[in-house]
Amino acid sequence: MGSENFLTVVAKNFDVFAGPLVALVYPLYASINAIETKSQADDQQWLTYWVLYSLITLFELTFSKLIEWFPIWPYAKLIATCWLVLPSFNGAAYVYKHFIRPFYMHPQTSQIWYVPRKKNIFSKPDDVLTAAERYIEEHGTEAFERMIIKANREAMARRSNYMIFDREDYGY
Repeated sequence: MGSENFLTVVAKNFDVFAGPLVALVYPLYASINAIETKSQADDQQWLTYWVLYSLITLFELTFSKLIEWFPIWPYAKLIATCWLVLPSFNGAAYVYKHFIRPFYMHPQTSQIWYVPRKKNIFSKPDDVLTAAERYIEEHGTEAFERMIIKANREAMARRSNYMIFDREDYGY
């Protein structure tokens, strides 16, 4: 009777027992072995594994309340971790070769620091220079210079962690 209860507990909590062994203990041992060899293939396998393990952990921490609603999550994570870890599958190397390396070798660059505003489709494209020219036309060069000085002061304040208050912002 006692051994049946023990086996029931082990079966119901298999992911709790096997998870750390598969996700941490074996990869730690294999990573130390990879450091000691001259092969780049095993270094790539285990570095990629640790990056993916970190991403999975961040995902779990971020969406923990949502993951609680899926009772199959621990088992799915265990299966995915086995696929990433076990040498017969070499899943981490596969993910690196088919997803990470192509993205790294051919990055999709995008600059999101300025989003243009278009009033209609026939106007010329809006960029920083035309926006500055339009601001000067509407408010004058003195207002533009004050805005630049204020932006520089705020940038310096952010770098030095001091607050700067302008009189014109808090005038009564």
